[in-house]
Amino acid sequence: MAGFHIDRISEDIKREIISIMRELKDPRISPMLTVVKVDVTNDLSYAKVYISAIEGIEVAKTSVKGLESAQGYIRKQLGSRLHLRKCPELRFIADDSIEKGMELFNKIKELSNEN
Repeated sequence: MAGFHIDRISEDIKREIISIMRELKDPRISPMLTVVKVDVTNDLSYAKVYISAIEGIEVAKTSVKGLESAQGYIRKQLGSRLHLRKCPELRFIADDSIEKGMELFNKIKELSNEN
Protein backbone atom coordinates (compact mmCIF):
# COMPACT_ATOMS: atom_id res chain seq x y z
CA MET A 1 0.00 0.00 0.00
CA ALA A 2 2.82 2.43 0.84
CA GLY A 3 4.39 1.90 -2.60
CA PHE A 4 1.35 3.39 -4.32
CA HIS A 5 1.53 6.44 -2.07
CA ILE A 6 5.21 7.04 -2.86
CA ASP A 7 4.61 6.55 -6.59
CA ARG A 8 1.74 9.03 -6.57
CA ILE A 9 3.81 11.61 -4.70
CA SER A 10 6.72 11.06 -7.11
CA GLU A 11 4.47 11.77 -10.09
CA ASP A 12 2.98 14.82 -8.36
CA ILE A 13 6.46 16.17 -7.60
CA LYS A 14 7.53 15.55 -11.20
CA ARG A 15 4.50 17.40 -12.58
CA GLU A 16 4.96 20.38 -10.27
CA ILE A 17 8.74 20.65 -10.82
CA ILE A 18 8.15 20.79 -14.58
CA SER A 19 5.67 23.60 -13.99
CA ILE A 20 8.01 25.48 -11.64
CA MET A 21 10.96 25.13 -14.06
CA ARG A 22 8.99 27.01 -16.72
CA GLU A 23 8.70 29.98 -14.32
CA LEU A 24 12.42 30.22 -13.53
CA LYS A 25 14.38 32.99 -15.22
CA ASP A 26 17.92 31.70 -14.72
CA PRO A 27 19.82 31.85 -18.06
CA ARG A 28 21.64 28.61 -17.21
CA ILE A 29 18.36 26.68 -17.28
CA SER A 30 17.54 25.53 -20.80
CA PRO A 31 13.93 25.91 -21.97
CA MET A 32 14.17 22.44 -23.56
CA LEU A 33 14.50 20.55 -20.27
CA THR A 34 12.39 17.72 -19.03
CA VAL A 35 12.17 15.74 -15.83
CA VAL A 36 12.77 12.10 -16.70
CA LYS A 37 12.15 10.53 -13.31
CA VAL A 38 11.77 11.41 -9.64
CA ASP A 39 12.86 8.93 -6.97
CA VAL A 40 11.52 9.73 -3.50
CA THR A 41 12.69 7.96 -0.36
CA ASN A 42 10.08 6.17 1.76
CA ASP A 43 10.19 8.80 4.50
CA LEU A 44 9.88 11.68 1.96
CA SER A 45 13.15 13.22 3.14
CA TYR A 46 14.99 13.18 -0.17
CA ALA A 47 14.08 13.18 -3.84
CA LYS A 48 16.42 12.55 -6.76
CA VAL A 49 15.23 14.48 -9.80
CA TYR A 50 16.67 13.25 -13.10
CA ILE A 51 16.90 16.09 -15.65
CA SER A 52 17.48 15.63 -19.37
CA ALA A 53 17.86 18.09 -22.25
CA ILE A 54 17.37 17.55 -25.97
CA GLU A 55 20.55 19.54 -26.66
CA GLY A 56 22.69 16.97 -24.82
CA ILE A 57 24.26 16.10 -21.50
CA GLU A 58 26.41 19.26 -21.27
CA VAL A 59 23.34 21.50 -21.42
CA ALA A 60 21.67 19.28 -18.82
CA LYS A 61 24.69 19.62 -16.50
CA THR A 62 24.65 23.42 -16.86
CA SER A 63 20.92 23.47 -16.20
CA VAL A 64 21.38 21.32 -13.10
CA LYS A 65 23.71 23.99 -11.69
CA GLY A 66 21.00 26.60 -12.23
CA LEU A 67 18.36 24.36 -10.66
CA GLU A 68 20.57 23.71 -7.64
CA SER A 69 20.91 27.45 -7.06
CA ALA A 70 17.10 27.77 -7.20
CA GLN A 71 16.51 24.73 -4.99
CA GLY A 72 15.15 26.75 -2.07
CA TYR A 73 12.57 28.49 -4.24
CA ILE A 74 11.58 25.21 -5.90
CA ARG A 75 11.14 23.47 -2.52
CA LYS A 76 9.04 26.34 -1.18
CA GLN A 77 6.78 26.32 -4.25
CA LEU A 78 6.56 22.53 -4.17
CA GLY A 79 5.51 22.51 -0.53
CA SER A 80 2.85 25.14 -1.04
CA ARG A 81 1.43 23.58 -4.21
CA LEU A 82 1.31 19.98 -2.96
CA HIS A 83 0.49 20.75 0.70
CA LEU A 84 3.07 18.25 1.92
CA ARG A 85 3.82 18.07 5.59
CA LYS A 86 7.45 17.42 4.78
CA CYS A 87 8.81 18.68 1.47
CA PRO A 88 11.73 16.49 0.35
CA GLU A 89 15.23 17.82 -0.13
CA LEU A 90 15.82 17.87 -3.88
CA ARG A 91 18.90 16.52 -5.59
CA PHE A 92 19.13 17.25 -9.32
CA ILE A 93 21.00 14.79 -11.53
CA ALA A 94 21.83 15.29 -15.21
CA ASP A 95 20.61 12.43 -17.39
CA ASP A 96 21.20 11.79 -21.10
CA SER A 97 18.25 9.49 -21.77
CA ILE A 98 16.53 11.86 -24.22
CA GLU A 99 19.74 12.23 -26.22
CA LYS A 100 20.16 8.44 -26.36
CA GLY A 101 16.51 8.05 -27.31
CA MET A 102 16.91 10.50 -30.19
CA GLU A 103 19.99 8.60 -31.42
CA LEU A 104 18.06 5.33 -31.31
CA PHE A 105 15.12 6.93 -33.14
CA ASN A 106 17.44 8.22 -35.87
CA LYS A 107 19.04 4.76 -36.30
CA ILE A 108 15.62 3.13 -36.64
CA LYS A 109 14.60 5.82 -39.13
CA GLU A 110 17.75 5.17 -41.19
CA LEU A 111 17.10 1.42 -41.21
CA SER A 112 13.50 1.89 -42.29
CA ASN A 113 14.60 4.20 -45.12
CA GLU A 114 17.06 1.57 -46.39
CA ASN A 115 14.32 -1.07 -46.67
